[in-house]
Amino acid sequence: MIAITLPDGSVREFDGPVTGRDVAAAIGPRLAKDALAIKVDGVVRDLATVIESDARVEIVTRNHPDALELLRHDCAHVLAEAVQELYPDTQVTFGPATETGFYYDFARQQPFTPDDLVRIEQRMHEIVDRDEDIVREVWDRERAIAYFRDIGEKYKAEHIETLPPDEEITIYRQGDWLDLCRGPHLPSTGRLGHAFKLLKVSGAYWRGDPRNEQLQRITGTCWASEKQLKDYLHMLEEAEKRDHRRLGREMGLFHQQEEAAGSVFWHPKGWTLYRILESYMRARLEDAGYVEVKTPQLIDRALWEASGHWEKFREHMFTAEADHDRVLAIKPMNCPGHVQIYKQGITSYRDLPIRMAEFGACHRNEPSGALHGLMRVRAFTQDDAHIFCTEDQINAETVAFCRLLQSVYRDLGFDDVVVRFADRPPTRAGSDETWDKAERALTEAVREAGLDYTLNPGEGAFYGPKLEFVLRDAIGRDWQCGTFQVDFVLPERLDAWYVGEDGAKHRPVMLHRAILGSFERFIAILIEQYAGRFPLWLAPVQVVVATITSDAEPYAREVAARMNAAGLRCESDLRNEKITYKIREHSLAKVPIIAVVGRREAEQHTVALRRLGGSRQEILALDEAVTRVRDEAVPPAGFGPEPGERSVDCGSERSG
Repeated sequence: MIAITLPDGSVREFDGPVTGRDVAAAIGPRLAKDALAIKVDGVVRDLATVIESDARVEIVTRNHPDALELLRHDCAHVLAEAVQELYPDTQVTFGPATETGFYYDFARQQPFTPDDLVRIEQRMHEIVDRDEDIVREVWDRERAIAYFRDIGEKYKAEHIETLPPDEEITIYRQGDWLDLCRGPHLPSTGRLGHAFKLLKVSGAYWRGDPRNEQLQRITGTCWASEKQLKDYLHMLEEAEKRDHRRLGREMGLFHQQEEAAGSVFWHPKGWTLYRILESYMRARLEDAGYVEVKTPQLIDRALWEASGHWEKFREHMFTAEADHDRVLAIKPMNCPGHVQIYKQGITSYRDLPIRMAEFGACHRNEPSGALHGLMRVRAFTQDDAHIFCTEDQINAETVAFCRLLQSVYRDLGFDDVVVRFADRPPTRAGSDETWDKAERALTEAVREAGLDYTLNPGEGAFYGPKLEFVLRDAIGRDWQCGTFQVDFVLPERLDAWYVGEDGAKHRPVMLHRAILGSFERFIAILIEQYAGRFPLWLAPVQVVVATITSDAEPYAREVAARMNAAGLRCESDLRNEKITYKIREHSLAKVPIIAVVGRREAEQHTVALRRLGGSRQEILALDEAVTRVRDEAVPPAGFGPEPGERSVDCGSERSG
């Protein structure tokens, strides 16, 4: 007898070996119809898998958490079959599922075109309608190599040759087409459904190595239902409208160019936005008891070797030589520098915790193909800080940090935050005993902070476990920004200590933490979150005073001066252009308020306020207009100038 334990705890007994399909049918005909695969003792398997001993089994249907990856993997196979039916001269390489869909890399002399994608997608739908059976086969290694070589699939043959000698070679056949794959897969192509869409074709390299042959990557998305697909495609449309690179150009915030790949040229308005965010963060940190420091950009490799970063991050470091015999690294992170400041002088337990913050300019040698606007750069500034404390202080510091982080996110417009707990990675510094202690400490601290979290296995930092704070933006995308890490390793490696109450030396705990992550990336997220329409307190230019006629110029200057004196960031537009042209231009630049003035407004000492996105104007007396806009522009509590005081002056005048 074989006992199958189901998720609800019930047990089904079978006389002998049983397939997943048999288990589903025994539970009910509807489940047998909906079954896509099974999960045996936590591992997803084909529905045809034979279970030969007692096991815990789940039936995977379209609503199961593991279904999407299965569907997307099958969609990649259907894509490959469609491509080779239409373009027989094409070789297939790798085609995995991704977080939002799938891709497959192809070797083909002629480039794929948008029209080709339309044809391929149509053929994919036809393959689904053919409902071809998908069957797993185990082949002899030499037979598999010879087969793929004989049909001209050199990449598949090469890949099989690199597999471990004891690895089973499995082939999945769907209809007359087959592919090398570990699986699992659906029972037939018809079970895939039609909720998929091809999105683009781009370049790739064999095995991801730029030294290898260039391939063509076709990317698509796949979902469990047509509604999910429609929602995702709508989100992509919204994301395109909100693309920070396009909005950055339209709003005059920044630009990037090849001569400084991975770096940012901040324009006046963009730098104003940057400084507003920096001033806000500085005020919040000072209020939370942090001291701000600044550490060198160039540090001898010896320190990076001692910290362990040289071994772990060397390939991402920019280096320079000094005196012909010293190698310096441009810092990719701030941690070792903060330990050096901590070590100056003798620290007592009475001095702890020490909360040390730095808006640290860092550089990392990211691959050129990975660079993406402000989201992925080589030169960036972290809102970095390290808390040096005793083990007894970990809980209190974690709670305080989590409250600060949540408050900052709320101020910046993010209320939906998910926490992930990332535990020890395969490659790490420190002993298992040290990691056990760090993970216990962070688990207890998270519990003390009252945070719900999900586990992110193996994704901790190389020196300690961490919390990852993931923001969900206005169109449903997730962004991992803040981090909090418990580190017992670096203080040991860099010989940091404090004098305890017992008069002996003790190692401090080092808590690594960031809220924004990097200013560049977070500003990109803010641009896309608000589609450029920033809250008034955050907008680089809050008001533009625009003239209707040239004889209103003196009054326009007076209005702008009053706005600026009230602490507002105000510009005036005195150009000899139609007011409709000016409004359209400033609306494109996402200026929140346009104050329109003409002859009548000058005579009556009024202004016509026009809000971004609105078509109506509100006529107010100048004093009332200044007061109202100033009150609306009040930044979050505890930050920013008092009324009438200016912290950042963006005022300028355009005339023509």
